[in-house]
Amino acid sequence: MTNGHSELQQTSISSDFQIPVVKTPRYYQTRFRFKVHPEGCLEALGKILKRLVKLDLPGKDQVEAYLRHLTFRNRRPRTLYSRFGTIVFFLEMIRENGRVCLEAITRRDVEEFIEHEQDRGIKITTIRTRLVNVLAFLRYLMEEGIVSAELFSRRIRLQLPERLPRAIDPDDMRKLVSVIDDVRDRAMILVLLRTGMRIGELLNTKMTDVHLKERRIEVCEGEKNRLGRVVYLSDDAVTALRRWLKKRNPGEEYLIYTRTEMMSYSTARSIFRRYLMKAGLADKGYTLHALRHTFATELLNAGMRLECLQVLLGHRSIEETRRYARLTDKTREEEYFKAMSKIERREKSGADRCDSELATILEAEELFASCRQELSKPH
Repeated sequence: MTNGHSELQQTSISSDFQIPVVKTPRYYQTRFRFKVHPEGCLEALGKILKRLVKLDLPGKDQVEAYLRHLTFRNRRPRTLYSRFGTIVFFLEMIRENGRVCLEAITRRDVEEFIEHEQDRGIKITTIRTRLVNVLAFLRYLMEEGIVSAELFSRRIRLQLPERLPRAIDPDDMRKLVSVIDDVRDRAMILVLLRTGMRIGELLNTKMTDVHLKERRIEVCEGEKNRLGRVVYLSDDAVTALRRWLKKRNPGEEYLIYTRTEMMSYSTARSIFRRYLMKAGLADKGYTLHALRHTFATELLNAGMRLECLQVLLGHRSIEETRRYARLTDKTREEEYFKAMSKIERREKSGADRCDSELATILEAEELFASCRQELSKPH
C-alpha cells in the first residue's frame, strides 16, 4: 500500500524567455517516508508523533492534540498521514510568513496557501484535498478557542471539473479478459468487474468474507466511507474464484495475496497494466478503477434502478450514483433516436410534398402554354 504522500519536488524550466519563477519554500522539500502497512490508528499515530517531535513548527502541541483527537475518532491511518502531511506544509508556510503562533492565522493565510499550490501547477483535485485537510484542522482549533471564527465567515470554494466516469469499451473488455492466463489474476479482475468493489476492498477481503455457495462477498467496511455492504457474484466470477480456491494456499488469511503477504495496491495496478499491454490496450488510458465504472455502466444499461446500484456501489448519496445515469441512460438515448427519426421523416415527407407541388405547378404551366399556342393559331 502506498503512503498517500507523493514527494514534492521543485521543477526548473529553462527557456529563451524570462519566466517568473515561483519560489518553493523549504516545507515543500519535506519528505515523508512512512511505509504504510495494514495497521491500527495507534500505530500510525506513534509513527507520526515521532516525526512531529523532530520538526520546527508553530503550535506543535495543538497539532499533536488534533492528531490524537482524530485517533480517538477511529480515523484511518491513511487519513492521519494525509492530514499530518498537509498540516506540516501549511504550518511551515505560516512560519515562513513570520507567524510564531497559531492564534495569528488569518483567512488570507489559507488563501495564500491555495494560491501557491495553484502557482506550482498542482492539480485542482489535489489542492481541494489539501484545503479540506487544512480547514478541518482550523475548525478544530476554532472549537478549542485558538483561532477566530472569522476564518469561516465565508466559504472558500474551488470549482472542480465534474468528469464523467469512464467505463471500458465492451470490445476492449473482451480483449482484456481473453489474455488473462493466471488463475489468481483472472479471479481478481473478474471479481472487480462483476461486483464493483474498489481494489482496496478486494485486497482487504478475507476468506471468511467470501460465501461462494450464496454467491456473495461481504464488504465489512467500505474503503472510502467505511460503509459495509454485500456484493454478489456472477457465473463467470464464481467459476474464476473456484479455480483460484483450488490452487491457493488454504492457510492464507486473505482471498488475494502474493507469495509472502497480502497484495499491495501497486502490485495489483502493475498486474492490470501488464494485461492491458498484452491485449494491446496500453494506450487507452484505462485504470484498475475503470472496472468499477464498467460494472456500474453495464448494470444501468441492463435496466437496474439507481437505488439498487447505489447500495451495490456503497455510495452514501444517490447523487454519486447519478453520475453513471448521465453516462448510460438508455431511456434518454432511445427517446433521442425516436424523436430524431420523427424529425427526419417529417423533413423527408415535407421535401416530397414540396417536390410534388412543384411538379403540379410545372405541369399546369406547360398546359397553359400549349393552350395559348393553340388559341394563337389562325383558324
